[in-house]
Amino acid sequence: MRKKILAALTAGLITLGTFGIGDAATRDEIAAINVKTAADFQYWNDDSPTLQKLVAFVEDVTNPISANYIPPEDRIATFDMDGTFYCETAPIYFQESMLMHRVLEDENYQPPKKLYNLVKKVQPKILAKQKLTPAENKAYFEGLTQSYAGMTPEEYRAYVRNFMNTNELGFTNLKRGEAFYLPMVEIISYLTNNDFNVYLDTACGVDTTRELVRDVIPIRFDRILASDFNFTSTGMGKDIPKDHFFDRNKEKIVISGKPLIENGKTAKIFSIINQIGKKPVLAFGNSSGDSGMLEYTLQDNKYRSMSFFVICDDTERELGNPKRAASDTALALKRGWNPISMRDEFKTIYGDNVKIAQ
Repeated sequence: MRKKILAALTAGLITLGTFGIGDAATRDEIAAINVKTAADFQYWNDDSPTLQKLVAFVEDVTNPISANYIPPEDRIATFDMDGTFYCETAPIYFQESMLMHRVLEDENYQPPKKLYNLVKKVQPKILAKQKLTPAENKAYFEGLTQSYAGMTPEEYRAYVRNFMNTNELGFTNLKRGEAFYLPMVEIISYLTNNDFNVYLDTACGVDTTRELVRDVIPIRFDRILASDFNFTSTGMGKDIPKDHFFDRNKEKIVISGKPLIENGKTAKIFSIINQIGKKPVLAFGNSSGDSGMLEYTLQDNKYRSMSFFVICDDTERELGNPKRAASDTALALKRGWNPISMRDEFKTIYGDNVKIAQ
């Protein structure tokens, strides 16, 4: 089964010295990306309209004598993760891929029969990038937490770290923990170095996100807004959390198995309001699930603001979808979001030794 689901992919190439465009970037090399000025960008094409717009924006709003100057404390930028600066197409999101591995591949886990049958049934459709039915989607979503019920947060995060070391499906020379879009990592670095407060606003689970970006992307854990597990205590019984006295000597906190508290679309706005308390001046997304934060950023903003939309239109270096790319570009232009063409604007995506598997 393992061989049917996960192809044996070649290990990424590592060279000594500075990371170059011809190499597959390791996590350490991605973490070393440091962009302070426009001259420091390496992974964008020189004629990129997006990069030109963004640099002009940053130079304008950080200039103390500009009418558009934004004080550092109000320089808020929000990023979606999957599909915005991390791969979401191989063949599905990281979390969903990990569930498939957990249920069908993990010899240490005995899944409930109903969950096993579901994942086994939909696995061929997922690998072929076919749409699941609404019922299949709902059941698969519930499995994202059901399959980890009883794990402590620490055990779950360790599981994520182990899965990050597996090879990304659909590519050669790329592990799941390395599947970051290098040009977008540069943007995060550039904004951070220009005193922007960068937040993630993602539908991915918070602990999953924390492990993926840990020591790689310069974002503090308290600036990650995400979907969340429902937790319980092994000694909770029929108590409700606000009435339960937690005894550190007799019980531990574990994942309950109830569905994720999902952070998507308009919920992303609520996360911004509740956890940031200020409106972003920059927002970056890639799907309709990010529409909330993209629109909210542009609505009645007291500062100059912009929203950007990453278009997965590259079919040679990424698993792009031309039909969806055309639709997404039209949506971005209609809504006033700046489209980013991965095909036309990225000099590289993961590094040129990362190839689409044949």
